[in-house]
Amino acid sequence: MYSGIALAALACAVLLLWYRILGRRSTIQDIIGPPSPSWIFGHLLQLMLSPGYGDYEFKWLKAHGPVYRLKVCFGQDRLMVADPLALQYIFNSPHFALSPILQNMVRLVFGDGALLGLRGTVYIYFGLLADNVIGQTHKRLRNEFNMAFTIAAVRNYHPIFQKVAQAITQGLEASATPLINVVPLLATATLSSIAEAALSYSMDDLEKEFIAANAQIMRVAPTILLNPTIHKGFRAAASNQSAGQIFFADALMRHLPSWLLRAAIYLPTETFKIARRAQYLANQLVGGEDIFGMLLNLDRTDTTRNGLTGEEVITQTAIIMIAGQEATTNTIAFGLLELAKNTDFQELLRAEIQSMLGAAGDSIQYDKMPLLNAFIKETLRFYPAEPSTERMALHDTVIPLSQSITTSTGEKVTQIPIRKGELVIAGIASYQRLEWRWGDDAHEFRPSRWLEGSVSKGEAAGPYANLLTFLGGPHTCLGWRFAVLEMQVLVSELVGKFSFALPENDPVRVRVANTLQPTMLDGQKGVPLLVTRLL
Repeated sequence: MYSGIALAALACAVLLLWYRILGRRSTIQDIIGPPSPSWIFGHLLQLMLSPGYGDYEFKWLKAHGPVYRLKVCFGQDRLMVADPLALQYIFNSPHFALSPILQNMVRLVFGDGALLGLRGTVYIYFGLLADNVIGQTHKRLRNEFNMAFTIAAVRNYHPIFQKVAQAITQGLEASATPLINVVPLLATATLSSIAEAALSYSMDDLEKEFIAANAQIMRVAPTILLNPTIHKGFRAAASNQSAGQIFFADALMRHLPSWLLRAAIYLPTETFKIARRAQYLANQLVGGEDIFGMLLNLDRTDTTRNGLTGEEVITQTAIIMIAGQEATTNTIAFGLLELAKNTDFQELLRAEIQSMLGAAGDSIQYDKMPLLNAFIKETLRFYPAEPSTERMALHDTVIPLSQSITTSTGEKVTQIPIRKGELVIAGIASYQRLEWRWGDDAHEFRPSRWLEGSVSKGEAAGPYANLLTFLGGPHTCLGWRFAVLEMQVLVSELVGKFSFALPENDPVRVRVANTLQPTMLDGQKGVPLLVTRLL
């Protein structure tokens, strides 16, 4: 019954959407871009489902420059922006907010009841501002959670990172074969580090309690974060994007009212089945005595420490754990893959690591390891966790450009007017491949560029190395220092003790599935490498 209602509601939505689209006129129609291969999908399938990420995007970047027009579903125009000044404006301006697509995804998974609490969460992690009310919530939450991500606070997490790094070492040593998919080990380690830092609680102990008291724990927040079925299901759904999913997200999801989303979640697909399960668990987050509340020492009758409500702490921690764990896992996996391809640099990096570890004892100064930091910067540049993100104009505004572009009418412009409600794509990956910004070999993985002084300084963009991997402006990802130190510790442990080589047939491809994912030929996430213990 629910499926029939959902399908009927979606059919009505398509008709309403058709009316809305035909009644709107693009303000960027004179911006030059590649010809559209499809009226229904525009360029989205090329952008999202190409065999390797960037197969089309980086060709468009070379042909049209850092600002051009793309087509999306039903022939709509969308501006792709990789110009550093324009991106700086978009990420710093109060005139842009999160795309309605992600807002509706939050509704779909967690339900309307949880959206108010989750709004602050989404805004903290993705650096967003939607309106004055949410803006004030975002500011308050950032101020409170910033205490956990200061330089001094992050230094205190060093022992946690060392412990999880040693756990990866033990996992590699326990393998019965030298060919190892490093992603599962990295995923477990990064989730453990965030759980212990965010919850002050050992993952090992939590897993024992899952086994001993599964019925009770099924009611609480860590179930959503750590339940293998839910976690694996979301990864599988993300890793196997289809044309239908892309169409639903771009053409329908951002336009659907909340009542229609409640109907859509009953559609008989695997993705919605997972979403229904997650929504059920999310509805159990607040109220009563539960393990998550005990871990955080919450007083359910009052606000929590630092002036946050129990719901806010739960939802903030959920996003920090899920998003932070996924991004760090992928980045380190991509880095190890590049080291396997660049054996000469791998040897140089290993020599630096072993020299520093041998001389420093327990007081390792990672910031004084130039090769290590050049490697981390290059990995973040080449493999941004979120290769692109959409922003919606809250008001009519004008985006400035660092270089002029020529429109289809022959006019040279240095700014582009955007109308309220229009979406723009912030091309993070394209920005980080700009040749005039990073060098003529910007499409090559070459850490030494950071040691030669050849990287253009330009406008200040992101918080780390002028990269936008952690976004930029006042809504920069709070956990960037946490992520950098975690990568420094884990890479030092792994490269210092093991060598990494490619198998005979390199099976890894780079695909985008919400985040940039290392994907094997069978479509599953993974990076198989030949691993040899050295020390």
